[in-house]
Amino acid sequence: MTEEATMQMNEPDTHFGADADPDRRKIGPVILDLKNISLSFGGVKALTDISFDVKQHEIRAIIGPNGAGKSSMLNVINGVYRPQLGEIIYRGEHRKNMDCHAAAKSGIARTFQNIALFKGMTVLDNIMTGRNLKMKSNFLMQALYWGPARREEIAHRVKAEEIIDFLEIQAIRKTPVGRLPYGLQKRVELGRALAAEPEILLLDEPMAGMNVEEKQDMCRFILDVNDQFGTTIVLIEHDMGVVMDISDRVVVLDYGKKIGDGTPDDIRCNQDVINAYLGKACE
Repeated sequence: MTEEATMQMNEPDTHFGADADPDRRKIGPVILDLKNISLSFGGVKALTDISFDVKQHEIRAIIGPNGAGKSSMLNVINGVYRPQLGEIIYRGEHRKNMDCHAAAKSGIARTFQNIALFKGMTVLDNIMTGRNLKMKSNFLMQALYWGPARREEIAHRVKAEEIIDFLEIQAIRKTPVGRLPYGLQKRVELGRALAAEPEILLLDEPMAGMNVEEKQDMCRFILDVNDQFGTTIVLIEHDMGVVMDISDRVVVLDYGKKIGDGTPDDIRCNQDVINAYLGKACE
């Protein structure tokens, strides 16, 4: 049980997305299936025989205490780590391992627990880096900024500007991200991931360190990305108010093992999850 989770479960007046119609999302078939994933670092077991799936167009949350293996699981999904056992089935294709570059090319993008932006570059340029895999011109043509390369960059800048408008950060588009407050940097990182036009978006604690107003804004953007773009979202988050309000299904990890999987209501009343993490029974 964590003090942070207990505190947040006891704050009934804080709602993030509770007014949204739960039937508005058209949940599709399974798009990502993780089967019996086990990951070890030397003698340390980070993940042990974990299986769960992600359905198209859903918001799938992963929760658990610190050190439960949540970020390790995201790293397995997008190919940063390769599990010793288990397999990944993505869009019907069986992959024992998921290569980072292949994952990105096949439509999996992510944000990080610790912000990983180019601090000296502007907001626009950071978001443009998310378009890298969409660019077809070779290095020489890009360096000369000539012909097809110029037309291609203009087209990609239009896409980047659309994302800037969507995230309501027009006023800071030319500002170096290193000068921005933490909450806006998190929003820029989301924008860079969206620039890749992902089918699955992995979000590693996108609201960590934010105040209530910033969390409400981020929740709104996540719901809009899911609803308007049709993007499937896999989310790690410690704020139980956020998780219970915006998630379609939740998987719970503890010490690298799965102890719960189901709807937010199922998880709220799961005694193993209550004992390990929530610390408060459902009412």
